[in-house]
Amino acid sequence: MRTHVTIIGAGLGGLTLARVLHVHGIPVTVYEAEPSPAARAQGGMLDIHEHNGQPALRAAGLIDAFRGLVLEGREATRVLAPDGTVLHDEPDDGTGGRPEVLRGDLRQLLLGSLPDGTVRWGRKVSGVRALGGGRHEVAFADGTTVETSLLVGADGAWSRVRPLLSPATPEYAGTSFVETYLYDADTRHPAAAKAVGDGGMMALAPGKGIQAHRESGGTLHTYVALRRPKDWFAGIDFTDHAAAAARVAAEFGGWAPELTALITDGETAPVLRPLHTLPAEHRWNRVAGVTLLGDAAHLMVPSGEGANLAMYDGAELGGAIAAHPDDAEAALAAYERELFPRSAAEAAEAVLLHEAMFGEDAPRGLIDMFTGQE
Repeated sequence: MRTHVTIIGAGLGGLTLARVLHVHGIPVTVYEAEPSPAARAQGGMLDIHEHNGQPALRAAGLIDAFRGLVLEGREATRVLAPDGTVLHDEPDDGTGGRPEVLRGDLRQLLLGSLPDGTVRWGRKVSGVRALGGGRHEVAFADGTTVETSLLVGADGAWSRVRPLLSPATPEYAGTSFVETYLYDADTRHPAAAKAVGDGGMMALAPGKGIQAHRESGGTLHTYVALRRPKDWFAGIDFTDHAAAAARVAAEFGGWAPELTALITDGETAPVLRPLHTLPAEHRWNRVAGVTLLGDAAHLMVPSGEGANLAMYDGAELGGAIAAHPDDAEAALAAYERELFPRSAAEAAEAVLLHEAMFGEDAPRGLIDMFTGQE
């Protein structure tokens, strides 16, 4: 009899795993803390890569549906100097291998591909414990529990499942993002919209940057990056939206007004997003009946790979379980054997990219990466 798989977390990785298992006829239940699919915004644009995200969607039988979600033209990339000068400009000519979609649309595609009742909403995990023999009990905040013989932690950076396998906890990476939005920007914020262009824009300097992406319509989604200690951000009152935006913008004195407007004209409350990482070589010894995927397994600084890796993890784990339907341990061992070196390599690449963007040579280091001069 095929083992019922219990997944904690209905992010892209957990849902990809659930979908691949469903395709192979393997029973699965996903438990998610959020009360509903619409409980919160799901983030911005994702570029889905040819070597990991797209194969994962192919394994899930969703590659054609995915292509219907792609926002044309959003692969365009430009790098600006602080004064607004365009240093590097790559238009989207339709030949790129990283089509862009909205994270929320992709998540909805995955949710819609699963039978009703697969995802159990409003089930926040309060604790997990081993029962012996590879079985585990998951306790929820509502007082209910479930027992399972195959548990997957797809529950992100602060995973409640990870302590079963590893004592590692995320550490602050030294950089935080502050997130803002502009709406109907072509009409209401034309200078900022022109600076961002058709896709993604990065204006960078050592230790700081303003990054923005055009989403659907005239929406501009901005992440302002600052290399500062946590205590520095603790000194900003983010409940005072205007004052917080002004304080962050002050770190970009002398920058072009069309760039700083992405901060000061923000139409949503600025949201602080501290970056955390797990050790680049994070791994664990095989523990019967449980494994991890996505950020729960290999949290790293943003590099464009996080969502892609999570989906690829899910597809690879689902494929391994399908290949060993009556031997969960063989499936988990095969999955982790490939997971660890893959994650370590991507984490190392993420550090290099982060340094190219915000290190002492920024933005030249990033431009050299783009042009093959590194």
